[in-house]
Amino acid sequence: MRSVTYSMSVSLDGYIVGPDGRFDWTAPDEEVFRFWIDEIREVGVHLLGRRLYETMLYWETADQDPTLDDAKREWTSLWNPLPKVVFSTTLSAVQGHARLASGGLAEEIERLRAEPGEGDIAIGGATLAAEAAALGLIDEYRAMVYPVLVGGGIPFFPQRERRVDLELVETRTFSSRFVYLRYRVAR
Repeated sequence: MRSVTYSMSVSLDGYIVGPDGRFDWTAPDEEVFRFWIDEIREVGVHLLGRRLYETMLYWETADQDPTLDDAKREWTSLWNPLPKVVFSTTLSAVQGHARLASGGLAEEIERLRAEPGEGDIAIGGATLAAEAAALGLIDEYRAMVYPVLVGGGIPFFPQRERRVDLELVETRTFSSRFVYLRYRVAR
């Protein structure tokens, strides 16, 4: 069965976006960007909330930029053809290989898990991940921890009064001081 993974960049104090709505501190260096390229190779479908979808729209046309470096071209070549499901109550259309979700999150994940196919079901966006976590649908949490304290904003972890025990699967420290943590939900 396909795993559901939640992977985002996060400040050391636990936020994916600061109190000012900015996330410029998440710009990865080349080593971390290469890591994200390897991570996206393992994804079969990506579920996104509206805000993350709109942020990621940049990549739909980024390959047309003649100044784009090789790593970003490689990312674009992997990201663009990747099937995406967007959860939004305000969008009426999406671009590229994306489609609007036709059902609720649990129904979409159940359907995707039942379909033949390889690769993880990745979830991006804290609001969508919070809903998936509340429903007990996340199998792995993957956090790229940045050495910054932003003091508030949108938290990486959902603020639910529910305990979730985790098993450490992998850690990696990058030369640029970033730390990657991968946990599997203990069942």
